[in-house]
Amino acid sequence: MQADKESVVRLLRTARGQIDGILKMVEEDRYCIDVSNQLLATQSVLKKANREILHAHMNCCVKQAFEEGAGKEKIDEILCLLDKIVK
Repeated sequence: MQADKESVVRLLRTARGQIDGILKMVEEDRYCIDVSNQLLATQSVLKKANREILHAHMNCCVKQAFEEGAGKEKIDEILCLLDKIVK
C-alpha cells in the first residue's frame, strides 16, 4: 500500500473510537438522531481513509500498470469498486 500509512491508521483509529462511542450510545439508549449523526460522522472518516488509499493506488499502482501494459486490468478493478461505492 502506497498511501500515507500514518494518516490512514490515524483515520481508522478515529473511526474505531467513534464506533466504540456509538456502541455505548446504543447501550445507553441515547437519542436516535444523536446516534445517527455519529454514524454519519464515522462513515465520513472511513470515506476519507478510503479516498486516501484510492488516490495512492491511482498514483502508484495504476500508473505503474499502464507503464507495464497492464492498465486495463487496473481500470476494471476500479470500475468494479466504483460500482460498489455508488450502490
